Amino acid sequence: MTMEMKDSGSVVLTAYHPHSPARIPGMEQSFVQDVPPSHSPGSRKSFSRCRRINRMLSNESVPPAFSRSNSQASMDSTSMEDFWCEVESIKESREDGSEEAMLLEFKPADEGELEAEWLQDVGLSTLISGAEEEDGQALLSTLTRTQAAAVQKRYNTYTQTLRKKNKHTVRDVRDIFGTSDSSPTFETVPVSPVSSNGIQLPGQKPVWKSVSSKSCLDCGTDKGSPSITEELSYEVSFSESITVLPKTQEWPKNQRFKKEDSALPKFIVRKSRFGLTEVGDLSPEDMKKIRYLSLIELTAFYDALGVELKRNRVERVRGRENGLFGVPLTVLLENDQKKVPGIKVPLIFQKLLLKLEETGLETEGILRVPGSASRVKNLHQELEAKFYEDTFDWDQVRNNDAAGLLKMFIRELPSPLFTVEYLPAFITLVEKISKIKLQLQALHLLIMLMPEASRDTAKAFLQFLKKVVANEGKNKMNLWNVSMIVAPNLFIYKGKRANQQEMQAAATTAHIVRLLIRYQDILWTVPSFLISQVRKMNEAAMNNSKRQLMFDKGVRKLLRRKTMERERPERPEGAVTFPPYLQSDIPEGVIRVYAPLHSKVSMAIQLNSQTKAKDILARFHCENSRGSSQNVRGQIQSLHEIGGNIGQHCLDPDAFMLDVYRANPQAEWVIKPKAS
Repeated sequence: MTMEMKDSGSVVLTAYHPHSPARIPGMEQSFVQDVPPSHSPGSRKSFSRCRRINRMLSNESVPPAFSRSNSQASMDSTSMEDFWCEVESIKESREDGSEEAMLLEFKPADEGELEAEWLQDVGLSTLISGAEEEDGQALLSTLTRTQAAAVQKRYNTYTQTLRKKNKHTVRDVRDIFGTSDSSPTFETVPVSPVSSNGIQLPGQKPVWKSVSSKSCLDCGTDKGSPSITEELSYEVSFSESITVLPKTQEWPKNQRFKKEDSALPKFIVRKSRFGLTEVGDLSPEDMKKIRYLSLIELTAFYDALGVELKRNRVERVRGRENGLFGVPLTVLLENDQKKVPGIKVPLIFQKLLLKLEETGLETEGILRVPGSASRVKNLHQELEAKFYEDTFDWDQVRNNDAAGLLKMFIRELPSPLFTVEYLPAFITLVEKISKIKLQLQALHLLIMLMPEASRDTAKAFLQFLKKVVANEGKNKMNLWNVSMIVAPNLFIYKGKRANQQEMQAAATTAHIVRLLIRYQDILWTVPSFLISQVRKMNEAAMNNSKRQLMFDKGVRKLLRRKTMERERPERPEGAVTFPPYLQSDIPEGVIRVYAPLHSKVSMAIQLNSQTKAKDILARFHCENSRGSSQNVRGQIQSLHEIGGNIGQHCLDPDAFMLDVYRANPQAEWVIKPKAS
């Protein structure tokens, strides 16, 4: 797969939010309120004001005390003009009452409270409560060296804060993790190579396929892109792969932030023998564990880089419980699933994207050229009244108005589409670390932290934006143009006046959006080292459950032992009893695959070193080509790994099955449609 980035500028992110109270300590007005009010919605006046803002922001007579970092120093006025015109357009839509102007509230918190919330967010609330829970123990048993150090550091900070406050007695970290020295450490998982999506095999090197059009994740390469590529490895955790601490102070202050699409580097993630796994390929239970591990890994990654992991503590907003705009994504999906079971993206959002994809991708200036404010307001009201009755006339909606409704939907979400708690962390990384690979790895982990509803909706949105960029020849919207238009709708910065600092923030948010669009295929792939840790976590939990079950049944077994011995026939001397799974009639290297929707519902398959998941699918398709119904033959079927040390895993067609089988010999193998 291929991707790139240049650094971006330093920024202070706060985030725009349409519904929560506008109470920001020390900030009485938002930036957009500082621009002189417009009494006419005319685009000519708005455009001239955009130019005036840009001239002010591009003024190079900055006070000597102001320090500009790498990317911001060389931003020119024309490169950010679209951004500020979009900001002005958002302001006008709020002035005419078509949407509510509110700002997201951030709650102050001391260090101890933040660390306590962090421990809860990573699934280690037992360290706070003092309870002994199997899930927490299983999670701790999977941590790498750097991950364990990150957990220990946060727990130490939490306990020290509580002691200073003279609160209740706190357990010593040495009591929890079984250490006795003055610098307690976790027992960690060795960091020898791990097999992708599988169990750790000591000393085994990752097996890479030769480069071909289908052997690597390919995000697309634009003409003029650099020919030099760099590999991204998912085999070892990102934090463990940092061997040299970057020296941020040595980077040149005049490094340019290039807006040309061809400036983006290419990255390749080649498929290992386990293939690649997308976020939708794992069960919700395992994805929950992925989120726990991703936050721990993100924290360890920042610690390894010597960068502070900043977090916003956000006041949650309830939002509306019915309607279309301003309704939480989870509520929208709950309502929509009554009409379309299993839907993952709200129907109204899908319909707006479909409308634009069908008629608007070739429209010049799509997303950038605003629709009529009065028409958008009327369409908004009409959609609220008629959408679920299926009486809304979509033919009346012009492309630019549809784009305006799409952006309005995103801005009015009670919780921002890209959660803002850890977004300042990425802003900080962009400010201090110029290497694009490290920026991409951090953003990758942030994507893994997103709630399911937000992640699925964001994925649909980014796929649409990719199509817009692909039609640049007709719509005149390249990657940088689209990024500048989208950024203000996702993040708006607060300040009393427009100055160079806001300019820097604008450049950085556009940089983030550009990363999201260009490298989205990478970002929706679950790193294999996290899947390996989930497998270990599940195995540890199963072992704990077995031990507990044996303990609970101990008394009953003791009472029944003599009775059972009387009834059990005598075994010949030297006889061996095998566990149930070894008593099976299926020999080693043979799996039984089930296909409940096919006429032939099961088949024993002998695996060899070259058998792939797609080979098994092809064999079932051949065997059932006549007997299966037309509906089944028309569906896209996938091979799933279910049970054992994984909840459910939709396998990559290129996965080598003998490797997957050895990683999880207790699994069942089922052919069924992939969850959409």
